[in-house]
Amino acid sequence: MGSSASKAALRATTDEPSEPGSKHLAALIQYINGTNRSVEHLADILYEKTGSSSWVVVFKALITVHHLMVHGNERFIQHLASRNSLFILYNFLDKSVTEGYTMSPFIRRYSRYLNEKSLAYRLIACDISKAKRGTNGVMRTMNSRELLNTLPIIQTQFTALLNANPDEITNGIIYAAFMLLFKDALRLFAAYNEGILNLLGKYFYMRKNQCKESLDIYISFLGRMTKFVQFLKVAEVQKSICIRGFCAVFCISLVSCITIHLPTTMPHKHTEIGSLNYSVNSTARS
Repeated sequence: MGSSASKAALRATTDEPSEPGSKHLAALIQYINGTNRSVEHLADILYEKTGSSSWVVVFKALITVHHLMVHGNERFIQHLASRNSLFILYNFLDKSVTEGYTMSPFIRRYSRYLNEKSLAYRLIACDISKAKRGTNGVMRTMNSRELLNTLPIIQTQFTALLNANPDEITNGIIYAAFMLLFKDALRLFAAYNEGILNLLGKYFYMRKNQCKESLDIYISFLGRMTKFVQFLKVAEVQKSICIRGFCAVFCISLVSCITIHLPTTMPHKHTEIGSLNYSVNSTARS
């Protein structure tokens, strides 16, 4: 690894209470986008920085990693996904300054999301948020089994992302993290949504056990939409209105699917159907 890239990594993760410098991030992107450049040492430097006791240093290291995952060459996230473990910050707490107590919980949630993003890449073998979308896109062309395998992985990543949503944006560092999360949220939702559309389109042709799996996935999807609206509110994005309408339309469509189709495939599950209808309607109203 070149000395200039090492310096850029160190300068991006100083203990100055400000977001990583754009020129340092640009230098790191240029480095990992270079032909045959090794990313292992760079990942090691940033990983070591997350071992600091300072919330500023740890936070900036996580933001730098996230920035490189999103904007850098795919080899970077590929390398992170190949590691046995990534960020172990479940108990991180900076007690040295007052702000450390308020920032540490977000850092723990943020690191969990980056772990899930890396794991999802390993399990799906691509960054699904960057995958081709549309009629001929990745999620729209999956078969039933692929969808039932892939959607729970996306759900887990999406949940970790929504859980990382800050209660309020109080400084430039947390703002930088939120903007990366926000962009990920929109792209991940697009893939998630297309997968759900494909799943519902295949619903009437599924076997009994696949119908039940699909309904569980769909009800989980509705629950996440409530949190997604809250996430969008933090960014003061008016598109949250569209998300509410989207959930309501899907609710009506799915209830019809359940009441018409499930009795023919699961004749002894009428009680469960009623509870599913209630769950879907409750989720849509919340």
